[in-house]
Amino acid sequence: MDTRLRLIRVDDAATLAAVVSASADHLRPWEPTRSPAYFTEAGQHDVIVQALAAERAGTSVPFVIESVDGELLGRITLSGITRGALQSCAMGYWIRADRVRQGHASRAVRAAAAHAFDVLRLHRVQAETLPENVGSQRALQAAGFTRYGLAPEYLRIAGAWRDHVMFQLLAPTDR
Repeated sequence: MDTRLRLIRVDDAATLAAVVSASADHLRPWEPTRSPAYFTEAGQHDVIVQALAAERAGTSVPFVIESVDGELLGRITLSGITRGALQSCAMGYWIRADRVRQGHASRAVRAAAAHAFDVLRLHRVQAETLPENVGSQRALQAAGFTRYGLAPEYLRIAGAWRDHVMFQLLAPTDR
């Protein structure tokens, strides 16, 4: 099964609500605490509207990850796009519970990084994982990211401030 990215659309709300609801137990240890509304179609609609507003502002590129036959597999976002001397962004992603360990995350990370470098013309993409999230670390490393540090109490995940392992990928030097 191949993997592709496309810009999120407002009409993805119902499908995303079903996917995040079905994957809630799988995603809970890796994400901020979510309100019950997040798992509804209206909640996902709001998330999408905010994501598309950030995309129009040039600070984010919100993708869905899907199979070539259109099955929604997850989300990946390039956020915090910063221009000027930094030319950087952050990457965050998740794969639905019933499609993990099939290479989708690694392929999506590669595709999103290519977009950051080839389309956005950024110099650097960063991503962070919880120390125990070995699967996500493997996906990043398979896409060429390198570990460069540890950020103490970096993000509030599942109700607690948690340390994160820091990864980065720099643009190819031949462009």
